[in-house]
Amino acid sequence: MSEYLSAEELKQHFSDIHPPFEHAEGAILEANRCINCYDAPCTKSCPTSIDVPLFIKQISSGNIKGSARTIFSSNIMGGGCSKVCPVEKLCEGACVYNLREEEPISIAKLQRYSTEKAIHEKWSLFERKPSNGKKVAVVGAGPAGLACAHALSLEGIDVTVFEKEGKGGGLMTYGVAAYKVTPESCQDEVDYITSIGGIDIQYNKELGKDVTLAGLQKEFDAVFVGIGVGVARELNIPGENLKGVVDAISFIYDLRTNDYSKITVGDKVAVIGMGMTAIDAATQSKRLGAKEVTMIYRRTEQEKPCTDVELDLAKLDGCLFEWLASPKEIIGENGKLKKLVCSKMKLGEPDSSGRRAPVDTGEIFTIEVDMIIKAAGQIPFEELVSGSALQNKGGKISINTSGETNLKGVFAGGDAVNGGKEVVDAVQAGKDGAKGILQYLKLSY
Repeated sequence: MSEYLSAEELKQHFSDIHPPFEHAEGAILEANRCINCYDAPCTKSCPTSIDVPLFIKQISSGNIKGSARTIFSSNIMGGGCSKVCPVEKLCEGACVYNLREEEPISIAKLQRYSTEKAIHEKWSLFERKPSNGKKVAVVGAGPAGLACAHALSLEGIDVTVFEKEGKGGGLMTYGVAAYKVTPESCQDEVDYITSIGGIDIQYNKELGKDVTLAGLQKEFDAVFVGIGVGVARELNIPGENLKGVVDAISFIYDLRTNDYSKITVGDKVAVIGMGMTAIDAATQSKRLGAKEVTMIYRRTEQEKPCTDVELDLAKLDGCLFEWLASPKEIIGENGKLKKLVCSKMKLGEPDSSGRRAPVDTGEIFTIEVDMIIKAAGQIPFEELVSGSALQNKGGKISINTSGETNLKGVFAGGDAVNGGKEVVDAVQAGKDGAKGILQYLKLSY
């Protein structure tokens, strides 16, 4: 296993990867670069439709409270999203400065500037309508659930959120690299969202164990299900159950809930997958002290699901890459993990994803390893969803155009419906769910 790193080294390795503006002048200078495009492509590329030119103009004029309100009006988790959103393929990727081959406006950094001030200084930017006597249950205190709860509470609905973990925030709190967003900032964001009033989060309450959908239907006027995904996809190869083989979800969860010095990482780590979670697992392994981290992906770099920015981060951290490789067998000796056998692949015809499908060439190669992290994707909670009588497709909950499921008064959104997208998509799904519930309860929106 890897050598022990000092507390100071670990602190440095997991420090903020995208530090904020140190002074107001820096934010104002950057904000003044924005040319306030008409029909702004940055706004159109944001799943929550934040009015980007407006909030940037408000920063440049010194109206930071107005800027924060503009952001939160569209995305109540705008603080967290400013740190974890893949802005290079969303707002910043759409910035017109890219067409001039210039650096795009630092939209995320400006968004962070406003929202962090609002959260830190506890600015009260919204006023909740008086309670109207309606009660809604929200299952899951992740981005979708929190966004739904906040939107409903604004309209005077009393919301009870049932969360299986001991803290809110969902993926933001438990599933993102520690150098992107800290658990403390996640808690601050949850507290800020609930400070509007009318939202009661019941922690350590799991659907299917502590609460049931049928029970919630009887007790509440409507229900929103935002349980996300979280079941790690199996590799289904020999040796997968050997000690030293872990899934990325559990690995990152441990990192988020324990002191870094208590996390065990191997000397030679293999990470299976090339999505954002795989990148987070690989880079954090390196930062924990792994001497060699190799990422295994069955397609080429051109087909990778992660962004170029994320891939560059792994490259800068010294990760190695095996493209066109698929795990075939895991070998152990005397109970210890020793080797990962991979098949060499080639690309065939496009599959359902639109990407060329990997085809086994029959050739194999071996990598020496003492730890394997599986990051081949997450799958929905199919057993839980089916057991709750929710109509679904492979565990992904089916909804109509209003966000309602096959069960009357039960709505759903976020990863539990789409199978896994970005945090910002989950926020929008929560807003959509709230709109559907307000229409169902015959309340204005």
